Amino acid sequence: MTSLPGHGMRVALFATCFNDTMWPETPKAVLTVLERLGVTVEFPLEQTCCGQMFTNTGYARETLPLVERFADVFDDFDAVVAPSGSCVGSVRHQHADVARGCDRPALAERATATAGKVYELSELLVDVLGVTDVGATFPHRVTYHPTCHSLRMLRVADKPLRLLREVRGIDLVDLPEAEECCGFGGTFAMKNADTSVAMGADKAQHVRETQAEILVAGDNSCLAHIGGLLTRQRSGIQVMHLAEVLASTERDFAAENELGTTTAGATGRPTTGEGMA
Repeated sequence: MTSLPGHGMRVALFATCFNDTMWPETPKAVLTVLERLGVTVEFPLEQTCCGQMFTNTGYARETLPLVERFADVFDDFDAVVAPSGSCVGSVRHQHADVARGCDRPALAERATATAGKVYELSELLVDVLGVTDVGATFPHRVTYHPTCHSLRMLRVADKPLRLLREVRGIDLVDLPEAEECCGFGGTFAMKNADTSVAMGADKAQHVRETQAEILVAGDNSCLAHIGGLLTRQRSGIQVMHLAEVLASTERDFAAENELGTTTAGATGRPTTGEGMA
């Protein structure tokens, strides 16, 4: 019997504070996908924020305890996975710099070592486990938004699209001007709200042009922004994290048909009259 691609691998799930607070179904979906592939997944309860919000706004010293906590919590695993290109990018590209800037060379070394095994979901699946077909079924018309941090900082390239193309039943359509920023940018959306909303409106218009049922991305922060605009426009288009699509199976759709529900509507995301912008 051929072993599963993740057999013998011990991976820590870094849920991220945004997902843990707002979209808990996403880290649950990551768990479903990885366990299906034979990975042993653990969820360290001591995990906290990666500190990206503090670092990006210039509060490096306030970030330092979070950098140290991350290294303490995740040091003892084969790999760490997070459903957020933004947070993975912060861990990889900011943690060691924060430690060095605060004159903590030993912590910088630890942060560098830990960051080397932290992956965004599509990276772990494609680069580490070597799989693109994760056994998913999702019979919907879908378009994909490549988020800025995953595209430009992590350089995940087409890995999410390679995973989506292997999903059974999916109708995957190209998003016009896909690589344009949606305008969220964390605190940028609050400090420059008008610009953020204008950029998001352009992105929402391109999504509507695809006539997709569902917009998929690898960062729920961007989906919250775009999804809020799509909802306010009463577009009928829903948003889902990549992990939730990959976790879906034929059994899910059989159950939905019996209950008269939809996968997208069952994720806890806004469907009508709700949203953020």
